[in-house]
Amino acid sequence: MSSRTLPKVAVLMGGPSAEREVSLSSGQECAAALTGEGYEVVEIDAGADLVARLQAVQPDVVFNALHGRWGEDGCVQGILEWMGLPYSHSGVLASALAMDKERTKEIYRAAGLPVAESVLAGKAEVEAGHVLAPPYVVKPYNEGSSVGVYLVNEAANSPPKLSDDMPETVMVEAFVPGRELTTTVMGDRALAVTDILTDGWYDYDAKYKEGGSRHVCPAELPEEITAACLDYALRAHDALGCRGVSRTDFRWDDSKGIDGLILLETNTQPGMTPTSLSPEQAQAVGVSFGQLCAWMVEDASCNR
Repeated sequence: MSSRTLPKVAVLMGGPSAEREVSLSSGQECAAALTGEGYEVVEIDAGADLVARLQAVQPDVVFNALHGRWGEDGCVQGILEWMGLPYSHSGVLASALAMDKERTKEIYRAAGLPVAESVLAGKAEVEAGHVLAPPYVVKPYNEGSSVGVYLVNEAANSPPKLSDDMPETVMVEAFVPGRELTTTVMGDRALAVTDILTDGWYDYDAKYKEGGSRHVCPAELPEEITAACLDYALRAHDALGCRGVSRTDFRWDDSKGIDGLILLETNTQPGMTPTSLSPEQAQAVGVSFGQLCAWMVEDASCNR
């Protein structure tokens, strides 16, 4: 540990999104890790009084552990830019682009990255009939963590009935069979590939409930697929203009080789508990959870 004075860090967590509980867990774990690394840490549950709370705390750096809308879509990043507070993760534009799944796909395509066929449609249209030929997935176009994801099987006779809390416009995406893979980028380096194993659909419960999924890191894959995941994740990170840490998710239909690998989305605020995917990948390349959190603080800035 250096003898220099370490910055005072405000860790933002919680917030009003559908991913509040996950964010609280991430924030508390990151706050504990940063305290262990010697930082003075203040935890802030982000609400309508966020600006006043930050003015009262007067941190040197803000560690953004928010997930979902308002914390991950450019909103809180804009507040921090306005206040002149250096912060972690991606900036306003990259955060907004990555949260919007349709715009993300447009950027992927422009960068030559493979994606599944998809369309945006209104809830009423989706419930009235099959917008795409089954099998397909219906999901919000601006949420993360598999919130509100519907899988319509090939044999489905009728379209899905969507819950009232689904947005009026949703994404309908062709289902890609096969394995769930993910790769974290830290700065200018793609870390590793994880193979996510689950007994069913990789939904919110599979991600966050105990025993919902198993992670194999590094994934046991053909060298060509591992190299492609690392390359595609870094290219996606750069094309979207991400900063700090991001994580890109893939589906791989191994019956098609490299042609079966497609990008699903890029997470600009990936889960940050010691057993989350990105910290596991950092650990696999020799970066401890505390070191990862400290790196993110040291990487923080405005104008991201």
